[in-house]
Amino acid sequence: MTIERKVRLVENLFSKLEQETVQFGKTSGLSCVAGCGKCCTYPTIEASPLEFLPWAFYLFLNGEAEKTIVKLNKTQSSTCLIYKPLSIIDQGSCGNYKYRGLICRLFGFAANTDKYGNLRLATCKIIKEGQAENYSSTTEAMTKGLYVPVFTAYYMQLNQIDFNLGNIILPINKALKMALEEVLKYYAYRPFLHLGKKCG
Repeated sequence: MTIERKVRLVENLFSKLEQETVQFGKTSGLSCVAGCGKCCTYPTIEASPLEFLPWAFYLFLNGEAEKTIVKLNKTQSSTCLIYKPLSIIDQGSCGNYKYRGLICRLFGFAANTDKYGNLRLATCKIIKEGQAENYSSTTEAMTKGLYVPVFTAYYMQLNQIDFNLGNIILPINKALKMALEEVLKYYAYRPFLHLGKKCG
């Protein structure tokens, strides 16, 4: 399968999830706090290279892939390279929101399954405490069948696009680097007609 095809399939999966998380947000009343980037600053975030393939392909199309690998090699931080802090008090935003990964899209608006098979909303303390009433009513509604996207279901769908790349789980900056390397490796001996053309 070509890189372009994989990118399209990942983007289609993201589009489906976007519709589901928007609907879940409307139904639940839960939302991220504007300007809060605390969840992006955790040093233990892990991801698969496949979920960042659209981001890597975008950088490749715009001639930024090699330069970004150099940045990743130089960074000493475990915080996601794409995250752009605005202050020292956990405020900031994604530097490339359109191409954020699956983990970024799921957290806060999706559920994990506990050891008893029950769904548990995976969200942050800020939402749990700051939107306690909506959080409580949503968790109650989930026990009665309210639909919520599920982490494992989406990662299984991702794995079906490329089992190898989807099954590798790495610290986020290593996942970013591997995604870039996959794109560069793929085009190392293949002509690419659109190289150098700026993409939105």
